[in-house]
Amino acid sequence: MTERFDLVVIGAGAAGLTAAGGAALFGLKVALVEAGDMGGECLNTGCVPSKALIAAAARASTGRSGARLGVALGEPVVDFAAVRAHVDQAIARIAPEDSQERFEAMGVAVIRARARFLDRSTILAGNRRLKAGRFVIATGSRPTLPPIEGLAEAAPLTNETLFGLETLPSHLIVLGGGPVGIEMAQAFRRLGAAVTLIGAAPWLGREDREAVALVVEQLGMEGVVLLATQAIRVERDHEVRVHCANGEVAAGSHLLVATGRTANIETLDLAAAGVETGADGIVVDAGRRTSNRRILAIGDCRAGPRFTHVAGYEGALVAARVALGVRGKVDWRALPRVTYTDPELAQIGPTQAEAEARYGRIEVTREAFAHNHRAVTEGDTRGFLKLVRHRGRVVGVTIVGAHAGELLLPWAQVITGRSSSFALGSAVIAYPTRSEIAKAAAFATWQPALFGRWPKRWARLRARARSWRV
Repeated sequence: MTERFDLVVIGAGAAGLTAAGGAALFGLKVALVEAGDMGGECLNTGCVPSKALIAAAARASTGRSGARLGVALGEPVVDFAAVRAHVDQAIARIAPEDSQERFEAMGVAVIRARARFLDRSTILAGNRRLKAGRFVIATGSRPTLPPIEGLAEAAPLTNETLFGLETLPSHLIVLGGGPVGIEMAQAFRRLGAAVTLIGAAPWLGREDREAVALVVEQLGMEGVVLLATQAIRVERDHEVRVHCANGEVAAGSHLLVATGRTANIETLDLAAAGVETGADGIVVDAGRRTSNRRILAIGDCRAGPRFTHVAGYEGALVAARVALGVRGKVDWRALPRVTYTDPELAQIGPTQAEAEARYGRIEVTREAFAHNHRAVTEGDTRGFLKLVRHRGRVVGVTIVGAHAGELLLPWAQVITGRSSSFALGSAVIAYPTRSEIAKAAAFATWQPALFGRWPKRWARLRARARSWRV
């Protein structure tokens, strides 16, 4: 027996939950298919646990550094079991927002099963056959291991297993010089582990070199051993040994791999649906449509930027497209990203180097926190704000310093030229930041009108007509 829906969403991470919830609020008949944990990678093994761990590590660092402000707290006593409990509690506090019960209360049919396409408009979810006018694929991504001799056999940690550690590693080796590797290296060092970070130069390769230098300097000052080289072989017996291209050998108790991710699409049988894929995942256009116009793909499973805030933005975009026919396209002019180290490194729009390559002639304004009175009174004047303009128009902003991610919001509005409360409610805000509360308030102001009687009536008329052109 075939069940029919207006929309079927595959994947209950940030992207899929936003798409399913939004479409349901417009009154559409929606199914949400998820074989794993509700909330996806971000809630369970990504943003939430990592930032909770970073917060605990920051408290330990504060204890060590208080003397410079006249308050000597001494070397902190780290109870790793209690740190783990804090991480688990953070997940548990947020989990109800992503739960099956919440989405069923919205009217979404939540199906806990693995999905695969049978043809261009039908999937099999467990033993249930579902047909829909439109599908959204939001299956996310998973960590991938680089082809290093002996690495797989060494059973390394990834973000999927790191937060399940029962005890603090005595010596953590981290492979990967991107945001995740850098963040976890600093956090575990602050919690008391010896840490060696291995990655091919440059560290944080996408980011502004001047800003990265401050982050790397801080890691070195805190005792993280940085090896700017490639790992070529891994051995494991009573310890882990990583042999590097420069001849050095790093030995430790645990190994974390944070070198890249792969789209979760292998089991979907996308060929049966006529969906084109590439090396980075599902191929989509600016409206997130795949080669099968019935099917859209959002979040980490498609080629493009992989951030939780991008996934949520795309989920809202396709919900409006499917329900109302709003043919929105992604706009990356003011796309933010934050590396949650101390100091934080935040970027919106292109870096200085990227802007020079894109526009040629640019103007750069630089303001140091050394001249910011709040920074002076807090005793933390590290960092700066760098403003990049082209023909007088702001195109990019780099901020490195305490809470840098919280300072991006006004620049999103400057770059896009949209500053109304409605625009703020649909802006792309870096996740997770406290600045998101401004977006939440703006969205709540407009929510009654957005999901009111007339939008719902229009969405239902479109659904009944079965003549959507998305």
